[in-house]
Amino acid sequence: MKAQTYVILAILFVIIVAVFAVTNVEPVEVNYLFWSGKSPLILIILFSVLMGGIITAASGMVKMYKMQKELKMYKNENNEMRKILKKNGLKLKENLSDTRNKKVTAGTSNKKKK
Repeated sequence: MKAQTYVILAILFVIIVAVFAVTNVEPVEVNYLFWSGKSPLILIILFSVLMGGIITAASGMVKMYKMQKELKMYKNENNEMRKILKKNGLKLKENLSDTRNKKVTAGTSNKKKK
């Protein structure tokens, strides 16, 4: 459901930008760093939206990479702790992989009622 909402919002955003860009087609003077020139406003709008999307995607990818690296570190740390527990003859009360698949809500039990 969450992904569908993002897709619908993205489509709406693209439609709004396209309508806005198409209604602004007259040439405008643009001052670049060391020179200036005339460009159609539609190109400036579309280029700005494209660059914003690229910058947002790049920053998201950097964050995702950092999170994956951190997750790998925590998994390695967890495995080391499990080895230490096993070496000392201790056991975990509940396996973490089992708890991920269970839905637990406050005040309720996961046991099936007969």
